[in-house]
Amino acid sequence: MTSGLWELVLKGVWTTVQLLVLSSLVAVVVSFAVGIARTHRRWIVRFLAGFYTEVFRGTSALVMIFWVFFVLPLAFGWQLVPMWAATLALGLTYGAYGTEIVRGALNAVDPAQQEGGIALSFTPWQRLRLIVLPQAVPEMIPTFCNLLIELLKGTALVSVMGMGDLAFSGNLVRLALQESAEIYTYILLIYFVIAFLLTRVMRGLEKRLKAGVGKAPQKAVAPVRVPEATAGVGGGVR
Repeated sequence: MTSGLWELVLKGVWTTVQLLVLSSLVAVVVSFAVGIARTHRRWIVRFLAGFYTEVFRGTSALVMIFWVFFVLPLAFGWQLVPMWAATLALGLTYGAYGTEIVRGALNAVDPAQQEGGIALSFTPWQRLRLIVLPQAVPEMIPTFCNLLIELLKGTALVSVMGMGDLAFSGNLVRLALQESAEIYTYILLIYFVIAFLLTRVMRGLEKRLKAGVGKAPQKAVAPVRVPEATAGVGGGVR
């Protein structure tokens, strides 16, 4: 490929990375806010949180992007630029999946931990912030890592809006070169590299958070050799 075409691909990579970062931030905020709301003691809060989750989890991300970009201006009279429309649609959609991750991890914390907080006269917010979340968040990381990779692949949906993301740029290069195998192999490799980096970052974050609550993976311990004399006294039969 020529340098000009590589520049076009790199611009697509930058757009994809921006979409990934911004959508992830929206999704994380939504995941924690709605996920915590799903464990609230008031039924109306749980109902509203559950309603949001079912609506956004049960609709197409592609159609949601179109809805935010084309229908929102007609309904409310204001138009988002394509980047922010895609960020909002992807963040809200993938955040709905994240709410279940948060809810499951919060419910998995040993109830005795909460009872300890009650015994110490902690408020519900203090129990959540000081006891429940520090134990639940490390358990969310592997599943959130999978969700982030799914979100990375979901950013390719914006190419149908004409946004110059990686998939869109790759298609332009394919049309210019009339060579599908080469360019799509490059595009697949670029997506793989970004996903691999995401995995490594999330794994490092998981180890760090687990170390903070005393759950760091134990290092392999070499087997202890029993002295021959002791082994003989303990029942060595010769």
